[in-house]
Amino acid sequence: MQFKLTPQIAKNIKKWIANGENLQLTQLLEDVHFADIAEILEEISFSDAIYIIKLLDSEKTADILAELDDDTREKVLNGLSSKEIAEEIDELDTDDAADIISELPDQQKEEVIAQLEDVEHAKDIVELLRHDEDTAGGLMGKELVKVNENWTNITCVKEMRRQAANVDKVHTIYVVDDNDILKGRLSLKSLLTTPATTPVKEIYNHQITSVSVTENDEEVARIMQKYDLFVIPVIDEMGRLTGQITIDDIVDIIKDEAEKDYQMAAGLVEDVEADDTIFELVKGRLPWLVLGLFGGLAAASIMSGFDEALKKFPILFMFTPLIAAMAGNVGVQSSAIIVQGLANDNIKGSTWDRLLKEVGLSLVNGTILSLLVMAYGTIFNMEFLTSITIAISLLIVIIIAALIGTFVPLILHKRGIDPALATGPFITTINDIFGIFIYFYIAKLILPF
Repeated sequence: MQFKLTPQIAKNIKKWIANGENLQLTQLLEDVHFADIAEILEEISFSDAIYIIKLLDSEKTADILAELDDDTREKVLNGLSSKEIAEEIDELDTDDAADIISELPDQQKEEVIAQLEDVEHAKDIVELLRHDEDTAGGLMGKELVKVNENWTNITCVKEMRRQAANVDKVHTIYVVDDNDILKGRLSLKSLLTTPATTPVKEIYNHQITSVSVTENDEEVARIMQKYDLFVIPVIDEMGRLTGQITIDDIVDIIKDEAEKDYQMAAGLVEDVEADDTIFELVKGRLPWLVLGLFGGLAAASIMSGFDEALKKFPILFMFTPLIAAMAGNVGVQSSAIIVQGLANDNIKGSTWDRLLKEVGLSLVNGTILSLLVMAYGTIFNMEFLTSITIAISLLIVIIIAALIGTFVPLILHKRGIDPALATGPFITTINDIFGIFIYFYIAKLILPF
């Protein structure tokens, strides 16, 4: 049964900690999954969280630390000594251990690494820390099972038993040569259904997808998604097997990227959360609000240049929000489709083909919406020239907005800028300004003023 933190359980935990009733506390948490305990620690006070971390065995608390939110984990680590952190690190896989150590101050990093009992574990962690965190090398773990292509089946089984003692889950058996060059993978079925003296080189699968240690984490996620992989080996510049990346790490990357794109589309320039300080929230929100302000001022300036039109045809002012809204909506729709396609790497054909397609689509949509505006004008006895002005403006604005919404993310992507930038206030503000200008310029061409 899935654990659920109820108000009564939270009250009991607080009471047991206050009274030093460790037996009741350990009995409660004994069979609770470490991810659920991490959730508990994020809901209780900092001092109580430290109490639980120090009470439980390192074998369990190590996994709890890896599951904690970054901010909560930073606070917890600040409450532990370097020796206590080292005890936790000794129990973690190398990728999780490297992630936690990378968050520590430089001096404490050295202290923690120096106090790790497993020397080989420490060496692996130090190697991982050399890689950028947003690369395959920064994501990978060193725990894996590999066999030599020159071994026989029986030798493989012996070596696999020895290696598997240090690996929690055996996802794949990798095959390497004498220089540790990745050659392929060995299936358990092949291992179990062939004679014990059969050389590995005769039965392993040569087809295997791998990534370089320098590969970008988003590209790793795309490759694993494309080929439906739950684990992928990582090789160095010489093709030597250096580690592997499992699907749980990629899920975190996909989640983080989705959150970043969502916040960027919503007009947040930095990664912020609801419980951040007011200063951090202001820093994250204000820049796009300033952009929106200047965009609004630009639109107001454009309208002031057509004050004669507004005096003679005040009804034009009533439809200004309609034009601006449609421009923003169409632009966001177009840019969202392009950004999604770029993220999934399924944008096919040339840029011009994509633009022509958007023009055709916006022409159809714009024509239908313009006809609806004309029908509205007929029903409410609007002057024909006014109705036709609004309708034509709407059609052209929709086409222009679609082109901008398509073109901008493609250009940003080619220049190495996150195209998600084009799905929020940025594209809306641009289209608002263009929409207002086109609207009043067409009105000037058609209406007598």
